[in-house]
Amino acid sequence: PDQDGDEVALQDLAGQISVLVFYPLDFSPVCTDQLNVYHEVLPELEAKGTKLYGVSVDSAFSHKAFQDHLGISIPLLADFHPKAEVSKTYGAYIEERGHNQRALVMIGPDLAVTWAHQSPSPLEIPGANLIFDALERQAA
Repeated sequence: PDQDGDEVALQDLAGQISVLVFYPLDFSPVCTDQLNVYHEVLPELEAKGTKLYGVSVDSAFSHKAFQDHLGISIPLLADFHPKAEVSKTYGAYIEERGHNQRALVMIGPDLAVTWAHQSPSPLEIPGANLIFDALERQAA
């Protein structure tokens, strides 16, 4: 579910370009910075027909508090139960740590993965430029 408890299924992403933003944990300093950066460029991404979704193993309640704390409008999806089911599907879950790594997965209108990036370190935020570059390459 999202931060409001509403279910979001893969099929709901059909017909648009979506980027799943996998991140470790709500309220951590680096995750806070990462989502703030993406929120700043959200209007530009939306103008390109692209929707962002944050994904972590935190609960919907935690996501709602985190979203309100940051003042962001990016939907935050709770991959809470069964724990990390979606994150594992996209290779973003770190079993030994119990949370996600930083990864971006772009899904096309046909629901196929068109691009992905994993950060080499949990402290390294994937820049928004990576998303814009991937969109540009796909448009070419």
